[in-house]
Amino acid sequence: MKKILLLFSVAALCNINLFAQNVDFTEFDLDNGLHVILHQDNSAPVVTTSVMYDVGGKDGDRERTGFAHFFEHLLFEGSENIGRGEFMKIIPANGGSFNANTSQDRTYYYETFPSNKLELGLWLESERMLHPVIDQVGVDTQNEVVKEEKRQRYDAPYGKILKVLNENLFQVHPYKDENIGKMEHLDAATLEEFMAYHKTFYGPNNAVLIVAGDIDSEKTEALVRKYFDEVPTGNKVVRNFPKEEPITENVRVKAYDRNIQIPMVLSTFRTPGFASRDSYILNMISTYLSDGKSSVLYKKLVDDQKQALQTQVINLGQMDYSIFATLALPLGDVPLDTLINEIEEEISLIQTELISERSYQKLLNKFENQFVNSNSSIAGIANSLARYYMLYGDVNLINEQINIYRSITREEIQAVAKKYLNSNQRVDIEYLPETAE
Repeated sequence: MKKILLLFSVAALCNINLFAQNVDFTEFDLDNGLHVILHQDNSAPVVTTSVMYDVGGKDGDRERTGFAHFFEHLLFEGSENIGRGEFMKIIPANGGSFNANTSQDRTYYYETFPSNKLELGLWLESERMLHPVIDQVGVDTQNEVVKEEKRQRYDAPYGKILKVLNENLFQVHPYKDENIGKMEHLDAATLEEFMAYHKTFYGPNNAVLIVAGDIDSEKTEALVRKYFDEVPTGNKVVRNFPKEEPITENVRVKAYDRNIQIPMVLSTFRTPGFASRDSYILNMISTYLSDGKSSVLYKKLVDDQKQALQTQVINLGQMDYSIFATLALPLGDVPLDTLINEIEEEISLIQTELISERSYQKLLNKFENQFVNSNSSIAGIANSLARYYMLYGDVNLINEQINIYRSITREEIQAVAKKYLNSNQRVDIEYLPETAE
């Protein structure tokens, strides 16, 4: 159960990153198209270097899914100047930490070092961009790594939730496919196909470089130019994804998982991409319905009526379409239909009545609280600068996003619930143990 909540909590946190202090930054472009953002904060001797590439699970041939996630791993293999496996040894040997992650919309690499290792961080990312070694040994090695990752994630209880959501809410958009990809696609791919994918998506003109922390901005700009000016401009990426037809009638489907014992019901809606104002409002609705033990659905289904072991609501943000999903695990023999109806009742109340002024102020306080407390690390600031530039097209949201939430009215909350959360726009998913009839 904790793993389920963690899965959805992480997704929700990716969509709401609010910051308290004003974050100053400077921006410039290299001739090869690389966009660079610098944030100087000399309060602690730490620096983060990071690169976000505009490539994710939605990109590429649908018969070769999972390439972006695969490259998240493959680009740690080494470069012309870094031996195989040495990339991940160099960083901790110099007092640093590192990680990378891939979503349907982007791939992100970052390192955090003591600030006297700034030049090392820039060199490492320039090597990843300019001189990566993409060969059959690396492909074969990472193929096994990805397979093991998939086994660990998808064979865990409720590990297929995102897969089930995507394949039932999307019919033609590439969000329908798993971000991690299908293993048969990776097995069938040739080295030439991997090299072609890299050439298409990993140029400097399809990336943003962030340097944040204990730096001198002028000296850092000179170092950035030293290490990245020579990277050749990549191909121009052109996207033309098919559009989904609106959902106009309630759909009921079943999915099975041999690794669970307790069924789950998910009531789900396809909603706008995370940059839209309506998506911000849906974030507020999901928080109102399900954010902690004092929230509407938890008090109703878990505490008062004792019909559910757990319940949660999220607005899982993506660039092109988001997913608004409610989930509940029944207590004992409570029918799944009962949980669906109880949740629908609470959504209907939002559609027909303004939420109370007290509930509205409580919501605003929660977002203000996140705003005050979430700017806690240089690495977090670097991530947000990259994300707001790459995915939202507005870096200054790192300072201004809270004002969007402050401007949302109770009337807008009601209107957006009416617009997107109707029963005829809903896909109900019974997520059942595999032995269920």
